[in-house]
Amino acid sequence: MDQAIATRRAAELAALGAEIFDVVIIGGGINGATSAAALSAKGARVALIEQGDFASATSQESSNLVWGGFKYLENYEIPLVFKLCRSRNRLMKSYPTSMAEIDFLATLDKSSPFPSWLASLGTFGYWGLGMFATKRPRYLRPKTIEKTEPIIDTDNASAAIQYGDAYLKDNDARFVWQFVRSAIDDGATVSNYVEATGAQWDPNDGGLWSVDLADQVSGDKLTLKARSVVNAAGPFVDAFNARIDLATKSRIVYSKGIHLIVPALTSGDRILAFFDDTQRLFYVIPMAHRSVIGTTDTRTNDPNEGVTAQDRAFLLEQINERLDLEHPLTEADIISERCGVRPLVVDNDGDDHEEIDWTTLSRKHAVEVDKPRRVVSIFGGKLTDCLNVGEEVIEELTGLGIKLEVESDNWFGEPSAEERTRFLDRAKSLGLDRAPTVEHSESIAHVLWRRHGLTAHQVLDRIAEDPQLGDEALRDSDLLRAELPIIAARERIVYREDFFRRRTKLSLIHRMTELEADPGYAETMAALGLQTTPA
Repeated sequence: MDQAIATRRAAELAALGAEIFDVVIIGGGINGATSAAALSAKGARVALIEQGDFASATSQESSNLVWGGFKYLENYEIPLVFKLCRSRNRLMKSYPTSMAEIDFLATLDKSSPFPSWLASLGTFGYWGLGMFATKRPRYLRPKTIEKTEPIIDTDNASAAIQYGDAYLKDNDARFVWQFVRSAIDDGATVSNYVEATGAQWDPNDGGLWSVDLADQVSGDKLTLKARSVVNAAGPFVDAFNARIDLATKSRIVYSKGIHLIVPALTSGDRILAFFDDTQRLFYVIPMAHRSVIGTTDTRTNDPNEGVTAQDRAFLLEQINERLDLEHPLTEADIISERCGVRPLVVDNDGDDHEEIDWTTLSRKHAVEVDKPRRVVSIFGGKLTDCLNVGEEVIEELTGLGIKLEVESDNWFGEPSAEERTRFLDRAKSLGLDRAPTVEHSESIAHVLWRRHGLTAHQVLDRIAEDPQLGDEALRDSDLLRAELPIIAARERIVYREDFFRRRTKLSLIHRMTELEADPGYAETMAALGLQTTPA
């Protein structure tokens, strides 16, 4: 870590202890990030702390899908599906360059839990619940499947259904970061690698919370004062509530899901869906010039559990059985892995829930409030539902007496289409309407806009001064040399994984050893103020 990062972090810590905040948010995943963005835009004095990096737990391990929960129809959770579909539609409208509609092609075979006619009927119901915002569903017989996607093994296929949903073009962690950056721009005090080690509520001190903080980098300790607390700790929400002796009606249990990133298996025009031998859905999802296989759904009691040899073997076996590959996939083909432990909401009734049908648990969320002590707890949830979470937190804190002075609903979304057009025209004049060297379907200019928004103009300013800064910083990437100082200054990077895994997806689509061997690696690390080897 260079001196600039150390100096910045010292200033962040000083700011956390320098005032009384309206709210302190514990956790910088999707729920904490959207809560911070929503409240900051409304004029609240917000502190957001995260014990790791932003989106470093569940929020960096999703399937990158922004979907309405088609599989939840199996358990008749129609109100939830309707809600998630509407959320998906809002996100697609608000983030037109970050999200895109994509076809799901689900092949039904002997392992499918229901007949093809019922699945087809379900797609039309799903389309209707989604307000017809996506393409009309299709029913495909085996011969049509072969013509549409020849890689699918149709020997045991009865039919396929095709329907529309959405996915993130980049990665989930980058999307979370956009909300964190928005909160910062609206005046929030934000720091990663700061853990809340304890908290006390004092009714004799104006009902203030004193939150004990420990900097995970320097070891420094301090105390933060706030009028209210939002517990958005994701898989650790129960642990924090136990720490402050807070009883709740809900609690969480854990489901582990893994993904394997391998060389591209298809053209990337659609997502392939299958039922595995346990009758759970898994997918082949495009990510740049790679394919993502997953996810599994395994109960666990460990929020930090990783990928096991058994997990890898299961997914490889399932995909090899369902695709006509020239060579079966092996562990040698795995470029990177993702392992997410999802917090699922259950009643906190003393039951260990061992008897519950695991497949019936959805990714719904619950928000609970302790009014006397002004604590809001967020249980569960998923990326698709993030705007609803932000709005619910605004409503709950308003009910707790936290004054929100700004009457604005403009706390999310990309800059206007007019601003985007102005940027793209300027980028074209600088020759950035070209495609990156890596296989890609869109221009460098579009990537820059999606990654930085209005700040992308600063990238163009640097390239206008020195055209060589328009070169890719790393081979087979869409990252420009001109971006690096801007990322270093704005994106709160402390360790190299923050950059390669979360602010970008580079270590997902490339092996880290390949990135380290890249001629531009040392320059990239120096520009970011990072060590060339992990700390």
